[in-house]
Amino acid sequence: MTTTNHPHTAPSARGATPSAPFGTDVTWTNWGGNQSATPAFTVRPRTEQEALDAVRFAIREGLPVRAVGSGHSSSPLVQTGGVLMDMSALSAITGTDPARCRARALAGTTISAFGDPLWEQGLALANQGDIDKQQIAGALSTSTHGSGKNLGSFSSSLRWVKLINGYGEIVEIGEGQLRELKAAQVALGTLGIFLEVELAVEDRYYLREEITYPTWSGTAATWQTDIDANRHYSFLWCPDDGSCELLDLPGAPGQRMANRSYTKRYNIAQVQDEREISGTEGARLDRSYRIYPGGFTTPFHELEYFVPSEHGLEAVEAVQDLIRTKHSDQKYPVEVRWVKADEGYMSQFQGRDTTVITLTTEPGTDYWPFFRDADAVLQEFEPRAHWGKIHFMTRNRLERLYPELDTFIQVRREFDPRGIFLNDHTRALLG
Repeated sequence: MTTTNHPHTAPSARGATPSAPFGTDVTWTNWGGNQSATPAFTVRPRTEQEALDAVRFAIREGLPVRAVGSGHSSSPLVQTGGVLMDMSALSAITGTDPARCRARALAGTTISAFGDPLWEQGLALANQGDIDKQQIAGALSTSTHGSGKNLGSFSSSLRWVKLINGYGEIVEIGEGQLRELKAAQVALGTLGIFLEVELAVEDRYYLREEITYPTWSGTAATWQTDIDANRHYSFLWCPDDGSCELLDLPGAPGQRMANRSYTKRYNIAQVQDEREISGTEGARLDRSYRIYPGGFTTPFHELEYFVPSEHGLEAVEAVQDLIRTKHSDQKYPVEVRWVKADEGYMSQFQGRDTTVITLTTEPGTDYWPFFRDADAVLQEFEPRAHWGKIHFMTRNRLERLYPELDTFIQVRREFDPRGIFLNDHTRALLG
């Protein structure tokens, strides 16, 4: 990789270069290994000004711009032949307001980096998912989430953002601009380059974990009770005895895992003294941000669809039937979670409480037949898709499933009228 801190020591064929550290014609590949791109410039701004200069450089040179975070997306969100903005150096918690339960952070801050600084101020993220390595701007832009019927996605907690728009200007969007904020909450990187965000957070809390391994009939029998009775409830249905280990999760001791669920329940616990903290597997007690992430360290590919909660059980059983009858070679667990409705225009949870169904496959395998069939099976439930995962969404589907699509597109065009923040994938959906 060619890297420089000086604007004229590594001139491109175009005769101009960014002022921030950059590489030229370096291939980027995502975490799962199924997406790659070779941008003309990979820019690594260390300051807000360097990020601004990089976007202005791209505008002058007529180059498209996309941002990259930790590379956990399986969809083609990042690809560009123009300028790829690696925001990882812009990482820090920049402020907390315990009275208002707010926290600010630079765009490249990973979810894992929120834990200790917020805790020291008496605060915590309201929820997290299984993985905490994503950068916050990417988690917001794709509506990354955890599980809990009364808990929203990361995007639903966005209250303010500072970004660089398509005019090469730094602008701010706050709670007084609800139309623009609802667009920014899930923007797929198409409004501009996020620099800094403010999130609604909670008073810090401890969680007690309970891992159980019920049979599928047991999972189905207590379906609604488990959803209602736990702050965080989710499970991974295992089609095979070896399913758990594919995601680095322990199976049930002394029991076969086929047609069982690896079930997670997390509930708030009162801890007076941290000597009470326990790391006992399956029954941990600890600070919230230490409980949420776990397993899922080996790369994989995912399709993740979202159906209205009232159809959740039926949709999961339809996927199980598909695996049993047509795709018995699929051994990865099927993960099932719940997320509260929100108001983000392009949020997968916009206007409806949601059951999340996640299908996982092994890198290097041909996952398309299985994912196409799963997409077809789930269509009767009006599914939306995780923007950061493999999906089959089209503009026609968006027009049917997202009632505020036109409003989002209007805002996008106001922020980026020339479409410099679009790539082929997002242009087909939102151009």
